[in-house]
Amino acid sequence: MYIIEGLPGAGKTILTSQICFHQVAIGTKALFVTLLAENHSRMMSNLAELSFFDPSRIPDYLAYLSAFNEVKEGGLKALLDLLRREVMRRRTGLLVIDGLVSAQTSAATDQQFKEFIHDLQEIAIATNCTMFLTTTARERVSPEQTMVDGLIQLTSRSYGWQTASDLQVTKLRGSGFLRGRHSYKITEAGLTLYPRIESLYSRPTQNERPEFGSVTSGIDQLDVMLGKGLPRASTTMLAGPSGIGKTTIGLQFLAASAPDEPGLMFSFYETPTRVRAKIDSMVLSLGDKLDSGQVNIQWQTSTSDLLDVHGDRLLEIVKRRGVKRLFIDGLTAFHSAAIDPSRTGNFFSALTNELRNLGVTTLYSLEMSDVFGARMHLPIEDSSSLAENIILLNYVAQRSRLHRLISIIKVRDSNFDPTQRTFVIGDFGVEISESNNEAEALLADLAGQSRGYVPPRGG
Repeated sequence: MYIIEGLPGAGKTILTSQICFHQVAIGTKALFVTLLAENHSRMMSNLAELSFFDPSRIPDYLAYLSAFNEVKEGGLKALLDLLRREVMRRRTGLLVIDGLVSAQTSAATDQQFKEFIHDLQEIAIATNCTMFLTTTARERVSPEQTMVDGLIQLTSRSYGWQTASDLQVTKLRGSGFLRGRHSYKITEAGLTLYPRIESLYSRPTQNERPEFGSVTSGIDQLDVMLGKGLPRASTTMLAGPSGIGKTTIGLQFLAASAPDEPGLMFSFYETPTRVRAKIDSMVLSLGDKLDSGQVNIQWQTSTSDLLDVHGDRLLEIVKRRGVKRLFIDGLTAFHSAAIDPSRTGNFFSALTNELRNLGVTTLYSLEMSDVFGARMHLPIEDSSSLAENIILLNYVAQRSRLHRLISIIKVRDSNFDPTQRTFVIGDFGVEISESNNEAEALLADLAGQSRGYVPPRGG
């Protein structure tokens, strides 16, 4: 016996109806009993808009019954007699009692209500019937909560101008359930639950297979700087200010995809049309791979969905297509989608661990607010611990001209080149200098300007 509790509108009736239709689809007979004065025709009219609703199963496999009059006129005893009789007559395997609060208010004392719950449990055991009871949320522990086998809470919370819904299992006897709150959405498919990524993937979903060797970044000189390319099945942060070339580098990384190494761009900001225009103008080889299906683009806005929805969608595509090269264009979008920003670090750590376990080489872009210089002010706390490799892009201003610099901060198990190089974005994408001479001269000139600079005296 299980209780599902939540405020009106949280989705209790939808969830229990969804459970009923799932069970009747596999041959279980279900009975949906309402204790409130709710019109069944109106309720089914609302459910008819949902994809799981199947009117052909009513009433042979799923029957609806109102017990409002029994509770009103005969109290809990009359309700028990009705339930016992109908469960046995219909050979019901699943019973939903919607509106348990009505039965509780008809009880003279808490003890009487506890006895009612006990008698319900006896019916469930005797008839091998699973029961779900819906009720409104309460601030204190109520008697029935201590007696049932499971307790599920549906909650809607407001965060500024946003509202998010979450489901929490607070009790489930004999089960190692996922604790904590998990996001859900109510759509035409019903109630869809998205367990927290950091909880769902706290442990690898399959035995880890060590990946050795490296893969090309798609840019020859960057491979040289990295020390033979990116470590296979690793995560690389590509950090830099807006407009410096992060997306272009990501596209060149995807252009190295192959039939046995499919690629995916998981994008939040640039639409597929704009990305394709950039590809056709600079990374022509990627266009052919998009057309052949070797590479796919999955685009969504950063505010279009919940954090765990984005994570679930990403992993589903990766697993379904066997993706081995992944470019996430805009890590800060995950941060924006998080109702609770403090989750972002643990979320992305669990996500990248699962991607690594799946053998995916991941490159993600992260926008920095510092436009000039080599400082790394990252918008997500402890972001550097979420990547084994870090590539830093930054601008340097020399007189009236902006120069782009690239440097490697760290690479897993690699003797990488720590010197800075200049780079430009040309007709074929990002082109990096073969040596650090130009960067050395540029930085030396800037250092000389700095030492010789005399600030004007105030007037």
